[in-house]
Amino acid sequence: MTLTTIIYAMRDFLWGPVMLVLLVGTGVFLTFRLKFLPWRNLPHALKAVFQKEDGRKGRADGDITPFQSLMTALAATIGTGNIVGVATALVSGGPGALFWMWISALFGLSTKYAESVLAVKYREKNAAGEYAGGPMYAMKNGFRNQWLGSLLGFCFALFTVLASFGIGNITQANSIAGAMEDTFYVPSWVTGIALIVLTLIVLMGGIRSIGKVCEKLVPAMAVMYVLFALIVIICNFSNVPSGLADIFSMAFSVESVGGGVAGTVVMQAVKWGVARGVFSNEAGLGSAPIAAAAAKTDHPSRQGYINMTGTFFDTLIVCTITGLVIASSGMLGVLDGSGEPVTGVALTIAAFSTVLGKYGGYIITVGIALFAFSTILGWEYYGEKALEYLVKSPAACKCYRLIFCLISYLGATTALKMVWAFSDVMNGLMAIPNLICLIVLSREVAKECFEYQRKYIKRNGR
Repeated sequence: MTLTTIIYAMRDFLWGPVMLVLLVGTGVFLTFRLKFLPWRNLPHALKAVFQKEDGRKGRADGDITPFQSLMTALAATIGTGNIVGVATALVSGGPGALFWMWISALFGLSTKYAESVLAVKYREKNAAGEYAGGPMYAMKNGFRNQWLGSLLGFCFALFTVLASFGIGNITQANSIAGAMEDTFYVPSWVTGIALIVLTLIVLMGGIRSIGKVCEKLVPAMAVMYVLFALIVIICNFSNVPSGLADIFSMAFSVESVGGGVAGTVVMQAVKWGVARGVFSNEAGLGSAPIAAAAAKTDHPSRQGYINMTGTFFDTLIVCTITGLVIASSGMLGVLDGSGEPVTGVALTIAAFSTVLGKYGGYIITVGIALFAFSTILGWEYYGEKALEYLVKSPAACKCYRLIFCLISYLGATTALKMVWAFSDVMNGLMAIPNLICLIVLSREVAKECFEYQRKYIKRNGR
């Protein structure tokens, strides 16, 4: 058995039905454990994202603003999955897959909230005076069995470092280079050099530099993409009702479940919708809480609610809009020259092109480049903090930054198909200790949640 075969087998197992049930099941458990407060307080969370900092700033500990923390987390989550992943899910699972993406996101709100609460509650200060946190610190500092907590924390940090080079770098750089070469005929080596320079410029300033870039780049790119997508939806609005009808009818219906073939369609919709939803918003993987731990905040729950909105923006807004663009375009199910269904980025471009013509391809290419670059920045921070947990060496972290930047050139100039499978495996392995942590420390999450509800929300009537 070759290494490639082993990696593909591990990927299929880790992202099979068991893992998807565990990811969504943990979200369901936490939603009930927290008495649906993450859902009930979503308006409060959205308001907190956009309100200006107030008097709490003087007594709030952290390195970056809560908004910068959220944007850093969104930088890593809003990526090619919002453009390519949605298209793949709709082709593989049918229009009903979008409904199950919504379901996974709704319960993912509770998961993302709990992860971020624990990250802030158990964070530490490093030798440079910066905050460091995430699932590994929650496991180490929160578990009563310190040996088990340290072991799980070590495993999570190791898998995060490895994943940062794969899904956080090589695959993103490859997507940027491919899009730039296909649309603007830019040689991949030019893109690779540009990525090294731009990434180095941002990363040498550490988390404060990443936060400043992300708070400007992420909202700008998201607004640009959403505006053009809404133009396409409005122009194809006559097809929207039938598209929505397909989404709900193929997602869940008595008639579909009753038949053999239709039942298979429903199961495919569940599988691909949940898988792509989780893969897009990363709820349950434990990555976003690493950015949450750096936020200036006076209460773990405050940042928990703010970071929770990342799942809302990523899946319930951006992925939904991409899905509606495709569903209303009439391009879903269209065959290419070889007789295969158009899928991936080609399907999204085709959908945008029904209204915007050749400019649809330009918009998607620019979107992929910006989304993927922001993902590189966000995942570098995740990987660096995970490495810091493992080796406690500032010099090693600076070397990591340089190596990370250089590897982006490799991703831009080399087609490494196995890297995608390897990245899936590392993400799956990250999720396992993180889900254990969320369940074991759910009591602490509930304690912080109910205290914040009593002291801040009920007292202030909001």
